[in-house]
Amino acid sequence: MASPPTPRLKPQCGIASYYHATLAGNPTANGETYNPKRLTAAHKELPFGTIVTVRRRDFASGDGGKTVTVRINDRGPFVDGRIIDLSPTAAKAIGIYGEDGVAEVCLLRVKKPAAE
Repeated sequence: MASPPTPRLKPQCGIASYYHATLAGNPTANGETYNPKRLTAAHKELPFGTIVTVRRRDFASGDGGKTVTVRINDRGPFVDGRIIDLSPTAAKAIGIYGEDGVAEVCLLRVKKPAAE
């Protein structure tokens, strides 16, 4: 018997940012060591281990529509109006690394953590 499809997160849209590579080696909220080269992110509420696709919305930049899939392993962002903090590698994948370092995005959960 086939398993039912994984329930998806209701799309959440807002501002994404990234956290700096100088934090490499520090512990994340789930106890992992932060590695800026991994495709990970911080979110205030999603369970650790959740896999999320992040899609840019700001088409005027020329980067709109770019996506990256990340795993939630930390808590944040702690700046009003932001919904996700990406690792630098994830930020580069959707073109927000450097300059302002922020962009409008939508999040879609693609996989719940195994323990859920």
